Amino acid sequence: MATIDSAARTIPGRLRVAVPSVAERVAQELRRQLAEGSLVPGTRLTESTIAEDLGVSRNTVREAFAELAGERLVVRHPNRGVFVADLGAADMHDVYAVRRAIEVTAIRGGGSPKDVAAVRAAVEEGKRAAAAGDEKALGTANQHFHGAIVALAGSTRLNSIMDQVLAEMRLFFHKATVDAHFYERYLPDNEAICEALEAGGLERAAELLTGYLDRSEEALAEVHGED
Repeated sequence: MATIDSAARTIPGRLRVAVPSVAERVAQELRRQLAEGSLVPGTRLTESTIAEDLGVSRNTVREAFAELAGERLVVRHPNRGVFVADLGAADMHDVYAVRRAIEVTAIRGGGSPKDVAAVRAAVEEGKRAAAAGDEKALGTANQHFHGAIVALAGSTRLNSIMDQVLAEMRLFFHKATVDAHFYERYLPDNEAICEALEAGGLERAAELLTGYLDRSEEALAEVHGED
């Protein structure tokens, strides 16, 4: 893991720029690992190991755990430690409601050529992963695709919300990926959505994305034991 700088900076004088605290940056790194599938539900998180890996204090890691616990990404069990959360079906449906609100709205607004290119890059990343038969990399590419869609809105706040959503989604998807081709089935959807976006068909892209999210939610509900 990359070392996290221990010094938070502000600009002297009247103008000050909000800089994330070290604990917030540790929490962000752990969210990234959750979103990319490196940490699976039930994994025990050890303060000392994370502190050493990231070059921070154990107290800083403890603060990061508290932030992630507030987001329900980790749970603390007395006398046992901190563990990656195992989320339930109710959490899943709530997350999909958030996804519809922010992803569909973001794609309806379009984005800069650079932002649209990032969506395309995620699609191509997924194709390469599928060609290599790398399911984990394909899942990560799918996460990058949806993150890039939200980034079209150009909102730091929405990006932060999406970081948490992506971490939660990967926790749900771990059970689904018992099916080796789970993510691959969504590649044609990603391609079609991206093509509509590139062509300027924003309403069409939004319709395709809405249908995609509906089918994805239904598939996950079935995996998690809902009729």
